Amino acid sequence: MQKRKLGNNGLEVSAIGLGCMGMTFGYGPAMEKPAAIKLIRDAFDRGITFFDSAEAYGEANEVLVGEALSPIRDKVIIATKFGWKNGVSTEGLDSSPKRIRFVAEQSLKRMNIDCIDLFYQHRVDPNVPIEDVAGAVQDLIKEGKVKHFGLSEAGVEIIRRAHAVQPVTALQSEYSMFTREPEDAIIPTLEELGIGFVPFSPLGKGWLTGKIDISTTFNEGDIRNVLPRFSEDVRQANLRLVGLIGEIAKQKGVTSAQIAIAWLLAQKPWVAPIPGTTKLHRLEENIGGTSVVLTEEDLSALKTLLTNMPVQGNRYTVQMEKHINR
Repeated sequence: MQKRKLGNNGLEVSAIGLGCMGMTFGYGPAMEKPAAIKLIRDAFDRGITFFDSAEAYGEANEVLVGEALSPIRDKVIIATKFGWKNGVSTEGLDSSPKRIRFVAEQSLKRMNIDCIDLFYQHRVDPNVPIEDVAGAVQDLIKEGKVKHFGLSEAGVEIIRRAHAVQPVTALQSEYSMFTREPEDAIIPTLEELGIGFVPFSPLGKGWLTGKIDISTTFNEGDIRNVLPRFSEDVRQANLRLVGLIGEIAKQKGVTSAQIAIAWLLAQKPWVAPIPGTTKLHRLEENIGGTSVVLTEEDLSALKTLLTNMPVQGNRYTVQMEKHINR
């Protein structure tokens, strides 16, 4: 698989990574641990070297990521995140320096590793100056417990202020043909500062696969049950967009998901999306997206399509939006 560099400090990762959240959190029942470990190792065997976890995904997530990657630790990049009170997203934000250090120590212990390759602030905490956050991570970097500093869902001002204290290696935010807000100001800022971009939900939480329609239901505990963009009243409008993307995919002899991944990779050479899955055949399909070549004609057609058919529905609920820094 192709490799890509995030930031200016030499962090090299596979062109796509594996988002591990859904293995234990956010999309219904957790996977059985042996199956999750096997899937992570299957991903590595197929060229993926970039794996994403977080304290907020539950202790089990970091434990399984650490166990799965233990035999190949020196060949992979492990990312995890801090930023929630008691590690629980529903309890509010906490990026106090004391908490950051505590989370780092706990993550190192749970994953049984000596150093976190990429340590993100999961969401911007308005009660803690970003300079203090960057300084706390900088201390951990100096101590050898963290290699690289990242932000997630941060706006331009926060990115600049953090980067002035401790160089930011990567920003992780939602970006796909289903969520294009980063194009306005975020991507130009990242390019200016030399910061990599790690899009989560690159398949629009499954919507861009073309496998979801009006009749689709989700498991209990699946976050899509409450997201406005997946409500019945807007699905029909959004299905038109997916249908047209599917036609382009069919013409090229690939899947809609592979078009979505190829489109992201074509945006900038320092973009490395992290699609998540719990199924081997989906993992292989996603990896196949890295080999799809989109011509200038293809990209122009997709640009016109996306411009003329904006996505309907808000990305998050009102409560979730409160944690997004713009």
